[in-house]
Amino acid sequence: MTINIKKCTFEDLGLLQEISVETFNETFKNQNSPGNMKAYLERAFNLKQLEQELPNISSQFFFVYFNNEVAGYLKVNTNDAQTEGMGNESLEIERIYIRNKFQKHGLGKYLLNQAIKIAIELNKKKIWLGVWEKNENAIVFYKKMGFVQTGAHSFYMGDEEQVDFIMTKTLI
Repeated sequence: MTINIKKCTFEDLGLLQEISVETFNETFKNQNSPGNMKAYLERAFNLKQLEQELPNISSQFFFVYFNNEVAGYLKVNTNDAQTEGMGNESLEIERIYIRNKFQKHGLGKYLLNQAIKIAIELNKKKIWLGVWEKNENAIVFYKKMGFVQTGAHSFYMGDEEQVDFIMTKTLI
């Protein structure tokens, strides 16, 4: 079993879009209407959107490889790229997704630890994320990893307003 991580570059744009759509769809399609899923996927993961996000110096994307195959990805944000105004002492995990066939191999923990490592290197005092209130497996995982719920915010899946819990882990 070999696990590697690679920072995404502009050359990875097509693969990033493919993995983004696949993992988001696998995670949420059974709990949302097809219309809302389609609207969200087209807005969040269209090539133009990813072309704007990828070169942002306050965001970083990483692929995780399991036995030399892309198994998932991580997106972290700092400064003004954060989706909530959490301040310059925070790092946001905006996306952490593992393809279904690679689940249960510790890859989510591996990516979470990568995000923590980046936060420490950047002298951030806390790390945070938003997780859908109905994503019970993820909530349990984040609690196990030392995150606590510190708030909530609205997340729009198409035209449906949903609630994301904001979970935070203090690093320093």
